Parts: sequence; structure tokens; C-alpha cells
Amino acid sequence: MSEPRPRSAAAAPPAEDDAALLARAVVALQRHAEPLQQLGALFSEAGQELYLVGGSVRDALLGRLGTDLDFTTDARPDAVQRILRPWADGMWDTGIEFGTVGAARQGHRVEITTFRADTYDQVSRNPEVRFGERLDDDLVRRDFTVNAMAVRIDPAAPGGVGEFVDPLGGLAALRARVLDTPAAPEVSFGDDPLRMLRAARFVSQLEFTVAPRVRAAIERMAPELGRITAERIAAELDKLLLGADPVAGIDLMVESGMGEQVLPEIGAMRMAIDEHHQHKDVYQHSLTVLRQAIDLEDGVPDLVLRWAALLHDIGKPATRRHEPGGGVSFHHHEVVGAKMARKRLRALKYSKQMVDDVSQLVYLHLRFHGYGDGRWTDSAVRRYVTDAGPLLNQLHRLVRADCTTRNKRRAARLQANYDDLEQRIAELAAKEDLQRVRPDLDGNEIMRLLDIPAGPQVGRAWNHLKELRMERGPLSREEAEAELLKWWNAEGGSTV
Repeated sequence: MSEPRPRSAAAAPPAEDDAALLARAVVALQRHAEPLQQLGALFSEAGQELYLVGGSVRDALLGRLGTDLDFTTDARPDAVQRILRPWADGMWDTGIEFGTVGAARQGHRVEITTFRADTYDQVSRNPEVRFGERLDDDLVRRDFTVNAMAVRIDPAAPGGVGEFVDPLGGLAALRARVLDTPAAPEVSFGDDPLRMLRAARFVSQLEFTVAPRVRAAIERMAPELGRITAERIAAELDKLLLGADPVAGIDLMVESGMGEQVLPEIGAMRMAIDEHHQHKDVYQHSLTVLRQAIDLEDGVPDLVLRWAALLHDIGKPATRRHEPGGGVSFHHHEVVGAKMARKRLRALKYSKQMVDDVSQLVYLHLRFHGYGDGRWTDSAVRRYVTDAGPLLNQLHRLVRADCTTRNKRRAARLQANYDDLEQRIAELAAKEDLQRVRPDLDGNEIMRLLDIPAGPQVGRAWNHLKELRMERGPLSREEAEAELLKWWNAEGGSTV
């Protein structure tokens, strides 16, 4: 396969670094030679152009191209559907109003979009969709120059890869690892304010920086994010948090003013610290906890854990109290923080499960500090496990990540105490089903023994037996029945 050919007579020959990037792209594209050649032949036979474009080209140059491929074409959407139909195992048209047709075949997913030359009203982020006639017009309307490169798909070329198209300097920007806009950033962000938040996402995902003019435009235009729906913002925040360096993305978001629009609680943790009331900078502490939580993952990014690490201390500003003698307290910040996390995630339209999981981790993250040097009873350990439920492993990681003290002896003691707690959990789990601490009698047995119908009384009896199970561990059937009858008689009930 030949190297993609740069299309610019005026451009100087690629520097050695550029040559290395292009060679890396060739290697990445070779892995997709079959679908590229097949699609190139189909579009060529139909008299249409086809280009690999945007993030797919960028990722090929970075050596991180996956099996999802993005293309652009001069063919209109109905023609794209006709061309793809004999090739695809399946097709979808959810984006067809914006000119996008999707298809899948043998593990590859492709999205092919007709050249666009949209106009925006600068009020909403919805464009007036207008199909274009030229590739260059399509590229100049994209978010960043590193996403405004294309590779012509040519069935006559080795591997189906033809010329490399870079009219806006995307390769140079990629080599410098800088995000810049094809047009003036004010125009680009005015067209679609979500691009500002996307910049923070790419800082996290790609570990790039933003060009000074882009940073300046974001600082001026951050309030424009108010035009974007909560769902779209949440999708970008998730991608940012799941990136390689989410701390850098969050810091750009907060320092540029975007955070005030989408996650104001994070910037609010940058609390002033005076010389008489010393405490950690809560914002920087939270970023450190996020970084340490990521280090504790098992190789698979954990979105719930990352959100919980970022939000675990958002209740501190609201609960800060200056104590006599120069101390600072944050009593019940975990309770306040859990409520704040729930409110913010709901506003961002997250699922009930996501809201419940993250807020529960925030609520529980401080409980371990009552463990001391192993002074918890078995009952307290059971409650810890039961309250964490399926979040127990994430709670383990969050609590360990929350240790950011520079005092090595204190840090070692905290980790040793948590080692001890995990050992006690393991020992109890070997004897009991700690993940499902339930009463020793179920609802049907309670109704039979007490001769009562289903209703609130059964629920109260069930809760009483569960509390006993927490306090004393598993009971024999005889013990459980005796305790149930004892409780029932004390409640004024009768089995006669």
C-alpha cells in the first residue's frame, strides 16, 4: 500500500515527523483495506466521491483507529442508501435528516454523510442543513483542524487509500498536539457552542492543548453553553471523564468558565484559604482523588467511580465552619454532597441508576473513617457491606483514592486500616452471604407464622428480622421464629 499523498502543491514536503505520522496512518488503514476497497469500488461505479474524514483520519494518524469509520461523499443520502444496500448487513437512517446514513458489515460500522455547507442562526445550535458540492466546504465547517482532514477512498490505489487532503493545516496541528478551529473560533463556537466543551473533551481524550485564540474565545463565550441541551452536555462530560487525562479536561473546563455553566459545584470547591484556617484546597484534592481512583481501576474505565471521585467533596463549601483555634470543619458534608450530586446529575438528565449509584458512593465515602483501628463490630461491617451493595468494590477504590495526605505515616496507617476492613469483610463473607444480607425468614414464612395477610405488618416484621441479622449474623430457624414471635407479642399481636 502506498502512503496517502498530500494534496497541496504549495505545501512543503512533510517534515520527518509528518512522514512518521502518515506512515502510521498507512499501517492503521491497512487493517481496513477490505471494506475501504469495497466501498471505494461501489461509490466509484456509481460516479460518486468517497472520503474517510474527521476523527477517523485523526485517529489513523495517531495509531488509534477502531472499527467505526466516518466518511463523507458528494452523493445525496438517498443515493448513499442505494449504494450501501447490497454491501451492508444492516443499515440505519437515524441521522438522515442531517445527511448521515449508517451501515454495518462484518464487525465494521460506517457512517457516511453527504458534504455539508450548513448555516447557523447563532441562537440555537441547530443548523439549517444544506448539502455542499465540494469537500473543502465540508472540511472548513468542522470543529477543529485536526478533525478537518480527509483521505480519498480510491479502489485503484493500494488498499483503497488515495490522496491525503489537508487544506487547513490539520496535520501540523496534530503534530503540535494543539486544538485550533478551521475558521475564527468565535464563528465556530457561535455556530455550535458545544464545540467549546468538546475542546475540553479532546484535551482529556487526546491529551492535546488548546490554541491561545481558542482559549480566549472560550473564556468570552462560555455562557453560550446555555443554548445546549442537558443530554448533549452530559454526553460530552462522560466522554471527558472516560478520557486518558480527565483532570486536564476538567481543569480547562473550570478555569475557562465553562464549568460555571455545566458543573458549577466543581469550581465552587476552589475555596479561599487564609493563614489562620488551614485546610486542603478541596478542588485540587478532588482532582487528585480522581487521578488516584483511575489508577485503582482494573484496566476498564469506570464512569460511576470517576463521577463519584470528582463529586465526593462537593458538599464541603456549603458545610465549612471555622472552629476556635484555627481549625476548619465540614460536618456532614457527605450528606449534603450526596444531595447535591443527585440534584446536579438529575439536571443533566442522567438515568435513575446512575444518579443513585454516584450519590450513594458520595454518601458512603466518609463512613470508613469511623473504623479507627478495627473498632467496628461485625454488625457495623455488615451494615457497611449492605449499604454499599453492588457498589462495594467501587467504594473500596473511592475510599482508598481519598487518601491524599502527604504524611506518609498517616497514609500508611489509613491504608493498613482499610486492608484490615477488607480482610474482615472477606472473613465474614466466607461464613455469610454479605452481598445479600436478608432476614432468616421470608415474607411467606412471616405471614404463616403470624397468621396475617400481606401488608405493612409483614414489612415491619421483615425489617425487624433484618436488623437482628445485621446485629447477630445468621440465626437458626428456631432462633429466628422465636425472635419473630417475641417481637410480635411485644407489638401487641397474637398468634391465637
